[in-house]
Amino acid sequence: MFGRLGAPEIILILVVVILLFGAKKLPDMARSLGKSARILKSEAKAMKSEGQDKSAAPADPPHDAAQPPRTIKAAPGDVTGARPVAEPTDSTTQR
Repeated sequence: MFGRLGAPEIILILVVVILLFGAKKLPDMARSLGKSARILKSEAKAMKSEGQDKSAAPADPPHDAAQPPRTIKAAPGDVTGARPVAEPTDSTTQR
């Protein structure tokens, strides 16, 4: 029933749309539809890149192979409570 949509039916639908919405409103409607499509596309791209950034981020910061990471010890000579320390990246805090 609805499977056959030829040129006369499409022309009739377009004429009805023009009569219902008016020729002045159609460009504005097309413009807003285009803006909505661009916004949707940019948001989808941002969500996709955000998901890739999270999965690609390393869990630990890279260490220099020449220097072993520093450790904090609970007491002098106590190695059971030692843990690695991340070096600060802000140069204003180191003096």
